[in-house]
Amino acid sequence: MDAAGSAVEIVEVGPRDGLQNERTLVSTAAKIAYIEALVAAGARRIEATSFVHPKRVPQMADAEEVMAGVPRGDGVRYIGLVVNERGLDRALAAGVDEVNVVVVATETFSQRNQGMSVLEGVRSFGVISARARSAGLRVTATVGASFGCPFEGEVDPAAVGALVRSCASAGADEIALADTIGVGVPGDVARLVSEVRAVTDLPLRFHFHNTRNTGYANALTAVALGASALDSSTGGIGGCPFAPAATGNIATEDLAYALRRSGIATGLDLAALVSAATLIGGELGIVLPALLGRAGDFPAGLSPERRL
Repeated sequence: MDAAGSAVEIVEVGPRDGLQNERTLVSTAAKIAYIEALVAAGARRIEATSFVHPKRVPQMADAEEVMAGVPRGDGVRYIGLVVNERGLDRALAAGVDEVNVVVVATETFSQRNQGMSVLEGVRSFGVISARARSAGLRVTATVGASFGCPFEGEVDPAAVGALVRSCASAGADEIALADTIGVGVPGDVARLVSEVRAVTDLPLRFHFHNTRNTGYANALTAVALGASALDSSTGGIGGCPFAPAATGNIATEDLAYALRRSGIATGLDLAALVSAATLIGGELGIVLPALLGRAGDFPAGLSPERRL
């Protein structure tokens, strides 16, 4: 990869996707402290919470309280995940800077995840997008299960391309392709990029889970193919409550290390990321999947990011 001097934006999703699948309910104060630690580490786009029904995702029941306590300023933008207009109402009232709206690529998973068909999901996205943009918010359309479905198996890249075309036409500012269950490989990334670039030139973001240990290879491939942003979760925590066997996201600190060694800047402080991961790992009482905190940086004592 000849990427020296280039950069990619990291969207930190630990406070939302990282925590939503964990059994331990983290206190509001601890969530805010976690976000403060992420901001101190250089994170500037943070998916802070989701505005879904508390009975569906109990871990996100305190969305408004979290947003009321997060640090503002310094160029930090907070993203709220919404799945319907009620969620958008809450997100707008809570003062998010962006919304992330999920449209799922398969019928079965769409029903399980959002209680609506794919077509209904597209229509809902159009309504939410129009209202959010009129309020001055940036809108991301995330195509869930782009790489594979836990219920239906393989997903046709052409179907993903068609969904992307619909979302782009409906007002998306950014397209995110999600490997919700971590089945993709670099060849799949290339095929999906080809499909998407045939229908839109919107900024392209990727969301990888490391279920089968291919997430980092997929992320580096996505960057080489022009991705503008990558999702990751400090500590490698996370998953999807509605997708069987969906394990954690790729870890922010491990991803930032791989990118830095490849000459790609992220603006993140690796040591501070490890500290943030240690904080949330202690709250959850788990051994984190991330590896940088165990192995350490290389060369030892190197200042994070080499200030790339």
